[in-house]
Amino acid sequence: MTDASSDLQKYGIPFYGAGWVPYNQVRSKLTSKEKVEEEKKVEKDPTPPNDDETSTPLNYVVLAGGGGEGRSGIPNAIVVSHVDLASNSLSDQPVVKHDTGSDLPYRMTVHPHGDGILCSFQQSCRLFEWKDSEGSEVHKLGVKVSENVLTQLEDVGQQLALTFNCEGSILAVGGEDGSLRVFKWPSMEIILNEAQAHSSVKNLDFSCDGKFLVSLGSALCRVWDVTSSEVVTSLAKGNDEVFAFCRFSPINDKNLHLYIAAVTDHGGSILTYNTTTWKRICTSRVVREAISAFNVSSDGKFLAVGTVGGDLFIINAANMKVQMMVKKAHLGLVTALTFSPDSWSVVSASLDSSARVTLIKDKNKSGGMSWIIIVLMVLLAIAVYFMKENGNIP
Repeated sequence: MTDASSDLQKYGIPFYGAGWVPYNQVRSKLTSKEKVEEEKKVEKDPTPPNDDETSTPLNYVVLAGGGGEGRSGIPNAIVVSHVDLASNSLSDQPVVKHDTGSDLPYRMTVHPHGDGILCSFQQSCRLFEWKDSEGSEVHKLGVKVSENVLTQLEDVGQQLALTFNCEGSILAVGGEDGSLRVFKWPSMEIILNEAQAHSSVKNLDFSCDGKFLVSLGSALCRVWDVTSSEVVTSLAKGNDEVFAFCRFSPINDKNLHLYIAAVTDHGGSILTYNTTTWKRICTSRVVREAISAFNVSSDGKFLAVGTVGGDLFIINAANMKVQMMVKKAHLGLVTALTFSPDSWSVVSASLDSSARVTLIKDKNKSGGMSWIIIVLMVLLAIAVYFMKENGNIP
C-alpha cells in the first residue's frame, strides 16, 4: 500500500475529466505557426530565437470540471498542470486555468495529435485549442476557445462519452438520451447516427487499429464495425452486474482484449472478452467498492481502477491481481484516470478538487532483484564455508 498524502494537489475545482497532453504534437503544431510569424520578424530582428524551452521534454495533464450552474462560488474551468516525473508530483499551481463561465465541462477528451480538447457541456460540445502562453518563461502552453464551431454538436443535449480513435481521424460521442454519433475528424462528416443505441450511453472506446468501436449502456455493450457502421455483437450483463466502463487493450501484436468494468452486489469486477469470438474469458472481482473510474495503459500491461471511496488500484493485466493500491488516494470518489504515454504513471482526479500522479511500481523487477541478491548471498556463504574448510580463512 502506498502513502496517499504525498503527490496530491488541490486546485479548488471538482474534476470530472482528465487527459494526458500530447505535448510533442502540440508543440509541433504551435511551432509551425510560430515559424510563419518568425519569418515576418526576421528582417526587423535577425537575432535567432531562444529554443531552450524545447531542450527538455515537458509533461502536462489537462483536467476539467467545476461547480456547475448557479452561485456556488466554485468556478467551471479547464485546468492544465505540469507533471514532474522526476519528483512524481504535479505543479502546486495550474499552468493554465481557463474559465468556462457558467458552463460545466462535464466530460472531455484530448485529441491525440494536438488538435485540442473537446468538452461536453449541458447542451452542446465545444472545442478548445492550444496556444502559446506569454505569462510564463517555462510553461508556454495555453488554452483558448476554438473558432471552429462544431455545429453538428450544438443543442444535442448532455453527452456522457467522448473519444477519438488513436489516429485522431474519427470522433465518437454518446448522449444521455442514448444517441450515438460518429464523425470523421476534422471535417465532421457523419459516419454513424444511431438515435437509440442505448437507453443512455455511459462509455465509448475505439480499438487500437480503429476497426471497432465499443459503446456501453448499463445493461448492454455493443461493438460496432466502424467501416460498415454495423453492430458486430451485443454483450449482455450478468444478473447482478451493472456495466460502467469499457476499454480495448492489446495483449500482443495481433490480438486484443475487451475489458468491461462492472459494479456488482459484491464490489467491482473486470469482465474480459475475446475480440475474435466475443466470448467472456473471465470475470475478476478486483475491488470491494463500486468502481467510479477505469482505464488501461497503452501497452496493455496495467489496468487502473478508482473507487467511490477514493481508493486507487493498479491491476496487473497478466493475472488480474492487484499490483499496488493507494488507500484514500482522494477524499472523494475518483472521477477520472489517465495513464502517461510510457504507461508507468497514472494521474487520477476526484470530486474533492484534487489530482495526483502515482508512479507504478514493477513488482516483477523488484522481485527479480531480490532473488539475485539472495542467490549471491548464498553463493558467498558457500564460498566462505569452503575457504574455512581448506584453511584459507582462520
